[in-house]
Amino acid sequence: MVTTIQLSNKTKELITTFGTKEDTYEQIIKRMYNLAVKEQLREFLMSPKDTVSLEEARKIIND
Repeated sequence: MVTTIQLSNKTKELITTFGTKEDTYEQIIKRMYNLAVKEQLREFLMSPKDTVSLEEARKIIND
């Protein structure tokens, strides 16, 4: 199923900067989506929230 989304001309121009002449908007948006998913995963995995340093972990193990 194909759908239509409305974009401003400025947004359309910005999206085209991520592609080449051969790329469709769908290809560009899918590529952008995949990059965003990878970035979210990286941020989740590298988040300092609820983590301890190696030094703190060694101290916990040795105590």
